[in-house]
Amino acid sequence: MFRSFFRNRKWFFWAYGGGALLLISLFLQVQLTVSINKWYGGFYDILQKAEEHSISEFWVKMEEFAYLAFPYVLIATATAYFTRVYSFKWREAMTFEYITKWQQCDEDIEGSSQRMQEDIYRFAKIVESLGLQVVKAIMTLIAFLPILWGLSSGVDIPFFEGIEGLLVWVALTVSLGGLLISWYVGIMLPGLEYNNQKVEAAFRKELVFAEEDKINFAKSETIVELFTGLRVNYNRLFLHYGYFDIWVNFFEQFMVIVPYLIMAPGLFTGVITLGVLVQVSNAFSKVRESFSVFIANWTTVTELRSIHKRLKEFELTIGYRT
Repeated sequence: MFRSFFRNRKWFFWAYGGGALLLISLFLQVQLTVSINKWYGGFYDILQKAEEHSISEFWVKMEEFAYLAFPYVLIATATAYFTRVYSFKWREAMTFEYITKWQQCDEDIEGSSQRMQEDIYRFAKIVESLGLQVVKAIMTLIAFLPILWGLSSGVDIPFFEGIEGLLVWVALTVSLGGLLISWYVGIMLPGLEYNNQKVEAAFRKELVFAEEDKINFAKSETIVELFTGLRVNYNRLFLHYGYFDIWVNFFEQFMVIVPYLIMAPGLFTGVITLGVLVQVSNAFSKVRESFSVFIANWTTVTELRSIHKRLKEFELTIGYRT
């Protein structure tokens, strides 16, 4: 899965040159995000005491935001485009490596066409997307942890007051706790996704054969039987995703108000300003999202685990050396 792209001279430029370009792009996005967070503080302080400031100061802040936001949009858009191209190049490398080995294999492999046509593409796309999110999360943590640590001095709650880096510890605790609960709640999902790919492959295979021979394939009773298997598996999958979604949505909504619960007392006692409160909320969300990157992408991680299992089985069957 990785050797065909990252250890092949033919794809060296794309694998490492393209990867480096994506990392540079992520770094620039994080730096712009830090600058926008700093902008929040000054902007909302002006709004809090609007009578003490002129409208010209407001427009100056708007101009500052434009200089930060527009480059971010352009870089993010270019990164998204290049990421899609990068994923397809990875797919191309894997596809031709697999086909070469598969053509020499005499064993009958369940869903081999699906594994080479669909699973490879989904694997490359998910690994690329999720990998970039993890790297961006790490960069964001490096950039925002010092900011959030410093902003923790504005906490004005008895017992918690004076704890250095309180906001950082809160973000870390709730994120790790959320990850543990997510793992427990979604423990059945990878297996269900794997089974789902098997029944989908069987249904597709029958239809593909019927394109050439409708007399012997895709008979009504066969289609009903195969689709019944699909329905049963999907209903189980939807049920398990249902209660998992309840947990994830509850967790995300609760985390929106956490920084306000911690910092609001300081706003009313005058320890902090509105600008600092908004800045804390933004920085806290960045840090919490970075810590919780796997929670936010749990369904994607589940899908990746099932695809990886199918491709690993395929590699072992065709004798592909990883």
